[in-house]
Parts: sequence; structure tokens; C-alpha cells
Amino acid sequence: MLRRATRLRLAPRSHLARSLPATRRALSFSQVSAAPNVPAGFALELLQNHNPDWTESQRTVRQAVADVVAKYDDEFWLECDNKKTFPHQFVKELADGGWLGICMPVEYGGSAMGISEAAVMMQTIAETGGCLAAASSIHMNIFGLEPVVKFGSKEQKDRMLPPLIRGEERACFGVTEPNSGSDTLKLQTRAVRKGDRYEITGSKMWISTAQHAHKILLLARTTPLEEVKKPNQGLSIFYTDLDRTKVEVTEIPKMGRSAIDTNMLFFDGWSIPAEDRIGEEGDGFKMILHGMNAERVLLAAESLGIGYAGLRRGAQYSIERNVFGRPIGQNQGIQHPLADSWMNLEGARLMTYQAAKLYDEGFVSGEYANAAKYLASEAAFKAVERALLSHGGVGYAKEYHVERYLREVILPRIAPISQNMILNYIAQRVLGQPKSY
Repeated sequence: MLRRATRLRLAPRSHLARSLPATRRALSFSQVSAAPNVPAGFALELLQNHNPDWTESQRTVRQAVADVVAKYDDEFWLECDNKKTFPHQFVKELADGGWLGICMPVEYGGSAMGISEAAVMMQTIAETGGCLAAASSIHMNIFGLEPVVKFGSKEQKDRMLPPLIRGEERACFGVTEPNSGSDTLKLQTRAVRKGDRYEITGSKMWISTAQHAHKILLLARTTPLEEVKKPNQGLSIFYTDLDRTKVEVTEIPKMGRSAIDTNMLFFDGWSIPAEDRIGEEGDGFKMILHGMNAERVLLAAESLGIGYAGLRRGAQYSIERNVFGRPIGQNQGIQHPLADSWMNLEGARLMTYQAAKLYDEGFVSGEYANAAKYLASEAAFKAVERALLSHGGVGYAKEYHVERYLREVILPRIAPISQNMILNYIAQRVLGQPKSY
């Protein structure tokens, strides 16, 4: 039986608003200084805080978030997965600590930090063993209302942001459709203006947390495609109540991330207030693009968290498991793939936090965010796959958790955009190749 890794000593819990000191203080989870003296075997530590490139702000976020989430361990997430139970208490505790507003403006109850800090937060949450189930329970709160923050009126911000930040309301993201998929400009959901309201007709697919959401950020076509000069025109964004008397929400059975529901949405004759439209009618596509780079960076960070969690378990097991009179980790056939995985994860991590830094500095092009998502999801999948194989047959058993990691780490290679579409983007935008699709 695998011995549970020693629990690290965490600093006393502090509210987010008080967690960023002006002067430097000790932030390591162990008694060893974070940098530059990194202890041997540090990757075996739960939520290690030795990354020498992180800023003081990032290290502080790492510590403070870990203080909240570390008690929600693998056993907790295994139970949520088995019972398909949404982690309400987990989300509430993060909301009570102010974490749901990490990137939101201070005047609405947020902390006005950057995607660089939010990425650390999401990596840490996934790295506890909660994987995408943990991250997806709050993912929408972190980046989803960027269109409201950037393009909403003061009245809309006052009305929409505080309840989300306080955790009183949950929201889902309604963009993807069954027929258009990644071809967002061909989406078929219609929003027809009728006086001071819009009538919505259509459907959405792969909508996470809709079973528990109070609100939906909805992208719909307000001008028919045949009536616009360019296909990216005529789309509008709405942030409105998810009225279950008008919207049919049907859960999709799926392979992993069982604690978080994924759904089909159908609506016909659903009337919503015009005051819930964000920005000008027809400008929705450019608004939705504003949050996509942030989403890719955050998903990259979440992928890294799963990868490091898997690598930690694989390395620990290879030390403790003895076969033929010695630890299996003494065999290069075991240790070399794990070492290779750590290097791949670190390379992807550096790209991810470079992309986050660029985003925070106002860089709007998508090559770094897309590259981060691609590299992190590939490195994480390989790391978890190798961790499971290092366990041998017991890796297939739920009690060792790596099989759950594997079921969840597949998702970032598919969503919110496929790896091949990222390769298309890089080939066309960076390398000047002709459009291939």
C-alpha cells in the first residue's frame, strides 16, 4: 500500500485582502527557504513553493490558497467523483476567503490581481488532487465575466459582479453549440429584439455547471449571418438569469470530471431583458475574444496542476514500491520517464507564466496563450500516463487516484479548443502559412 505523503505544515489562514504584504517574508511550506536553496526531492512535496521564477505576489497566493484547499485531499475528490457530487463547501470556502474575485475590480469586492496570480491559484487547486473537478467548480468566476468588466455599464457591473464574487451566484458559459462546435461564427442561437426584451431560440452544448448555475453568459446571433458584411459581426453577449422554466438543461454522461456536470441546453421562446445585453448589439464576438486568452492560460495552469500531482504520486510510489529486492525507481526504465516528465512540465510552466505575464501587460495576440495551453496539456497528459504506468496494475485501481487524474487530464487536450486548432493558429499567425481549414 502506498504510504500517504507527509502533510506539509501550512501557515495560518488569512483573508486574501491581507495576504499580500509590502515586505518580503518566509513563504515556503517546508522549513527550507524557497529559493535559491531548493531541497532534494522537492517535487515530492505537496504543493511545494520553491519555483525560483515566481514573484512574491505569486508565492503569497500559492501559500494562502494552499492553506484553504489542502484539506480537500484526494479522498475528498474521489468521493465527489464516485458520487457525482458538486463540491459546494469547497466553493463556499474559497468565496468566503475572497478568492472568487481574484481578478475582479476592488470596487466590486475583488482583489484586482492579474492572470499571473490567478494562474497560480488554479494550478494550486488542481494540484491538490482535485484536478479539473476542483478547478472547474470556480473556473467561470475567474475569467468568465471579463466582458462585463471591460464592456459593461456601471449599472451592470454594480448588479452583476458583487454576487458572483461573494459566491451568492454561480454562472455558466454559453457559447459552444452542437452544430457549429469550434466554428463559433456559425452558431445558430438567435436573439430577436422585441421591445425592451430579446427572445432567445436555439441550443448550447458542453455547458459546465449549468445544473447549479443561476446565471449564464450567452453568445447569440442578433443579426442573421446572411445580413452582415463579415461573419464576426451580428453576435451579441448577454449575462442573464438561467430561467429553468424556459431553458431545458440535460446532463451529458461523460468519462471524467464526474463531480462537475456538463450539459445540453435547449431554449425556445425564452424572453430576457434587453438591459442584460453587454455592450453594443452586434459587438459580442470581439468581447468574447477578450476573455479567451485568459481562459487558455488558466486551463494551462490547471493542466500543470494535474501533471505535477500525477508526477508526485508516481515518484513517491517508485521510491516506496520494492520488487526483486529494490525500489522500482532504481530502474532507469521507471525514473527516466518521470524525469523527462518533470522537464516537460517545467518547460510548459515557464511558457504558461510568460503568457500570463504578457496578458497582464496588455499583450492581446494569442500565440503565447495558445502555446501554453497546448504545451501544458500535452506535458500533463504524458506525466499522468507515466505515473499510472509506474504504478503497474494498482494504477488502474481508484484508491491510488492516478486513474482519476488520467480521466481528467484528457479534457484540456480537447477543450476549449483542440490541439490541432492551436497548431493551425500558430502555423497561420506565427509562421505565415496559408489557412488550412
